[in-house]
Amino acid sequence: MSRHMRTTVRLDDALLDQARREAQRRGETLTALIEKGLRLELAHAKPGRRSPKVAIPVFRGGKGLLPGVYLNNSADLLDIMEGLK
Repeated sequence: MSRHMRTTVRLDDALLDQARREAQRRGETLTALIEKGLRLELAHAKPGRRSPKVAIPVFRGGKGLLPGVYLNNSADLLDIMEGLK
């Protein structure tokens, strides 16, 4: 039994349009095309290669979050960071 999970990804509009056209040309769903692309990319990943460790800065200003910013809503956080809100 196959298990599927629904998720949201942000794609460039032109890339999404191109992918939809390609999926239609191939006679498959956009989901199938994206899954194939991910599997192909992951199959070519070099095993054992790790990204360098990154020191994450910690804010110690003490004021907390800005009004209207909720850490449990990643879509809104991205919109705020991208200046869409």
